[in-house]
Amino acid sequence: MAHSFHVSKSNHSHVHLKWDNALKPIHTVDSGSEVSFDLLDGGHNQFTATSTAEDVPNFNLALGDPAHGPIFVNGAEPGDILKVEFLRLETASYGWTAILPGSIGFGLLADEFPGHALKIWDLETHKAEGYTVFKEGIHIPIKPFLGVVGIAHEAAGEYSTIPPYDTGGNIDTKHITEGSVLYLPVKVKGALFSCGDGHAAQGDGESCGTAIETPMKATIRLSVEKGKPWVKSPHYLTPAETDEMVKSRVQGKGEYAALGIDADLLQASRKALRGLIDWLMGEKGLSRDESYMLASVAADLKIAEIVDMPNFAVACSLPLSIFVGKPYV
Repeated sequence: MAHSFHVSKSNHSHVHLKWDNALKPIHTVDSGSEVSFDLLDGGHNQFTATSTAEDVPNFNLALGDPAHGPIFVNGAEPGDILKVEFLRLETASYGWTAILPGSIGFGLLADEFPGHALKIWDLETHKAEGYTVFKEGIHIPIKPFLGVVGIAHEAAGEYSTIPPYDTGGNIDTKHITEGSVLYLPVKVKGALFSCGDGHAAQGDGESCGTAIETPMKATIRLSVEKGKPWVKSPHYLTPAETDEMVKSRVQGKGEYAALGIDADLLQASRKALRGLIDWLMGEKGLSRDESYMLASVAADLKIAEIVDMPNFAVACSLPLSIFVGKPYV
């Protein structure tokens, strides 16, 4: 029978800022073992529930996206798959979203937002109802997931934890929630699994560079699978919808989207995001900073069309169900 293991955020030797296959494992587990993690947030807990916008210029991006691990999984060999099952994900009582200073250059429109801002979220008061309040009249569903989930690279050396890779890493995929399964292609003996960067909610794209960042308690099952050569990058499986989830989706209020059209996919994405920000300012009366942060935690960037050259179409869409009261409805 596989054992359970715990990884504490208070032990600094359990935290690393680079993927490196030379890192010494903090635990060795058998396939099928459960590992619980007490995780720092994606900003290395530099912001707390009492932080203000005055603290943002002091943010050190070099400490960003800390990963907890690595975990050596017995039986994992190059060519195998590491199956990662997300059993439980629990946020802290608070979270944060920031527009980081332009000098850091973080976010899809970082060059257009040279200032800084910070939103501290209350993740406790309405936890039972499943949402948090952006501002009165705007509710954001809480859907916890981990931004950083990955294993060691095949090549020697250090690799930043900030980008995503074929071995996982900072994949920031909001669909890999509790009940989901992630499949990662093993490149080194033992896989060397690490995770971190808890999010309470995020839009596809994480457009301002931050989601609702929060410390997270996570319980994960790690299993080795063989004979799946088609998994050459992270693949994932989401859980089946419950009747309640289907009912909620069907009764949704639709979405509002802005299309960005350009011969460059990145520029098309920037245009789409600008369009949604302009709509939120003009139609809903939000400030420019509020609009940028709201888009990052609730709006989805989607490739609407990619084959009709020379231009691409990207949609930045926002579910209207987040608007629950005056003056927004």
